[in-house]
Amino acid sequence: VQLVESGGGLVQPGGSLRLSCAASGSIFPIYAMGWHRQVPGKQRELVAAVTSGGSTNYADSVKGRFTVSRDNGKNTVYLQMNSLKPEDTAVYYCNVVYSDYEDYWGQGTQVTGSS
Repeated sequence: VQLVESGGGLVQPGGSLRLSCAASGSIFPIYAMGWHRQVPGKQRELVAAVTSGGSTNYADSVKGRFTVSRDNGKNTVYLQMNSLKPEDTAVYYCNVVYSDYEDYWGQGTQVTGSS
């Protein structure tokens, strides 16, 4: 399975970015897709995730600002990030879950909220 992430970068506080992650290489259906983030010295944390049925889950710190969505036909998950804050600065990792025993991670993309 290959995950290709794109969309990270530098943005001023209050700005917006959109991340995308496309999965390929498996014939099996994807159960859930989402995004985690990590800063140096801290554990990786869930940002947002969406199941195949459309149920979503968000970290409290991003509710109302970030929106996760997916295109099941393209096996792609998106993260629309609005009203970015400096504390959103992190490496963002795409996570794709096929089952309780099989999931994959993207290579990570840097998001920096700074003026």
